[in-house]
Amino acid sequence: MIKSAQIPSTAAVLYRETIPGGGHRSLVVKAGWQLRLTACDRNANLALVAFNAALTSERLNLPDTLKAQHTAFLTKGHCLHSDMGRVLLAITEDRCGWHDCFGGVLNAVETEEKYGSGRFQDLRNAFFRNGYDNLLVELGKWDLDARDIPMVVNLFSKVAVGSGGVLRFVPDHAQPGQDVVLHALMDTLVVMTAVPHPMDPSPSYTPGSVSFAIEDASDPAALDACRRSCGENERAFRNTEIFCL
Repeated sequence: MIKSAQIPSTAAVLYRETIPGGGHRSLVVKAGWQLRLTACDRNANLALVAFNAALTSERLNLPDTLKAQHTAFLTKGHCLHSDMGRVLLAITEDRCGWHDCFGGVLNAVETEEKYGSGRFQDLRNAFFRNGYDNLLVELGKWDLDARDIPMVVNLFSKVAVGSGGVLRFVPDHAQPGQDVVLHALMDTLVVMTAVPHPMDPSPSYTPGSVSFAIEDASDPAALDACRRSCGENERAFRNTEIFCL
């Protein structure tokens, strides 16, 4: 097991690990557990997708997530809705404050165009991995493929609206040690990759690492605040509870 950054929490830690820059990981977060993700570097970005672990045809739906909560980004008090109107994950803590929902991930061609070849033959394990292929590797472990990749959440990255309505990447948004906590409302398959945000203007391929911990959820009040933050969340919570009966 790889030692992670120190976790500022009193919740019981069941498991912890670090995803190195360029790396990827997938796991099932059981209902009632929480996933604590911590930026280890200033340039950390974690692309994340989620599925109902018992019925993987149900997956994260970002358009519905944003529309239902009248927002263009995610932070504490928001929920990640599925395409069945249920809650996969609720954000109960957030020391970063803004997570991007529009940037997506780069594929192999786009990564080479931006950063150069970065071949395995030359760089070995430091070769330039891309988010699309990393997601495919993890999805394949759960009998899923390219058809199953939904829109991704880019945790620890901020994309704001600039002059003329153009989206712009905000550098140095996340600081090392900042974390975000995702509470699982159902058994949730989470697929993650720590790769540069597609809009990051840096010409160098230097992906930051992100640690994660599985914890017993410790703050019922924070979960209730997510539920009551808007009417759509209340309905999605009820739908989830019916599914989990």
